[in-house]
Amino acid sequence: MMNERTPHDSAYKNFFSNPEMVESLLRDFVPADFIRDLDFSTLERCSASYVTDDLRERHDDIVWRVSWKNGSWCYVVLLIEFQSTPDYWMALRILSYTTLLLLDLVKSGNVSEYEGLPSVFPIVIYNGGKAWKSPQEVAELFAPMPESLKFYRPQQRHFLLDESRVSKEELDKSEGLVAQLLKLERAQNLEQVRDVVKELLTQLRGAEYVSLRRAFSVWLGRVVFKRSGITQDVPEFQDLQEVDAMLEERAAQWKNEYIQQGILAGRNEGIAIGEVRGEARGEARGLGRGLQLLLEARFGTLPSSVISYISNSSDSSTLQNLMLSAYHVDSLQSFMELMKNKK
Repeated sequence: MMNERTPHDSAYKNFFSNPEMVESLLRDFVPADFIRDLDFSTLERCSASYVTDDLRERHDDIVWRVSWKNGSWCYVVLLIEFQSTPDYWMALRILSYTTLLLLDLVKSGNVSEYEGLPSVFPIVIYNGGKAWKSPQEVAELFAPMPESLKFYRPQQRHFLLDESRVSKEELDKSEGLVAQLLKLERAQNLEQVRDVVKELLTQLRGAEYVSLRRAFSVWLGRVVFKRSGITQDVPEFQDLQEVDAMLEERAAQWKNEYIQQGILAGRNEGIAIGEVRGEARGEARGLGRGLQLLLEARFGTLPSSVISYISNSSDSSTLQNLMLSAYHVDSLQSFMELMKNKK
């Protein structure tokens, strides 16, 4: 069955259709010596028309080639995986992609027996919620076999970029384009989004970056803002300058609207709880629920001490003030300090 594509999928394919993103990926996230031997000025996208439809059902694929400094080619096969769970058979599918690529090069006369087959470096970019535990080496997919037979089984390993496993410290050390993309993925408020947009504007000056600026602009409008709860009045951006100007103009308005919506939702839920249970704490319970949801949306899983504090709070005014603070603070630690001061 064909998988339904999301705006996230197509946006990422647009990103890695730009040579600057591929270079950033290889330089900043592949800890291997051979990267130094590549001439990135030769990066060139290749057709992948040989890939069968059944392989494309689950993955977006992009193929590049880049010259070694000695003049021969290295092919880079990118597979973008946005399913919620890892594909256990990915290593086998990668082997299929690699085989089809090499057979196509032989068939088209681009390699000869004298030259030998070119190098192929397969990369999987994974954005799913569950940790990747599938084998990266195709040989590990085989059932147990006699030791003497292992010599004949296929072997190929792919490089994995599991975005959720990239540490904050690693991102903070890098100013590369792929790092900026991941920072946008993790942005917890519009101020952080704007910081990255300004950095991108600095890096992507010049007419040669029009396509990449456009890719970031479209992605911000379709994915980042809407995921942040902003669903209205988001225009179809054409360039990052438009995004920056809009953020300056509307950020305060959006934040206030978002906060007020959270307060209203919490209050309505609280009134409903109060009506059902006949409890005076109904409104406080609803506000507490709204506060917890807002904190989880910004900072992920909450410590038990925070959940306990919210659950046991009965003062609606305090909870409302904490909800306002929850949107503005830079970190969960800062919020917890505010929380302690209100005890």
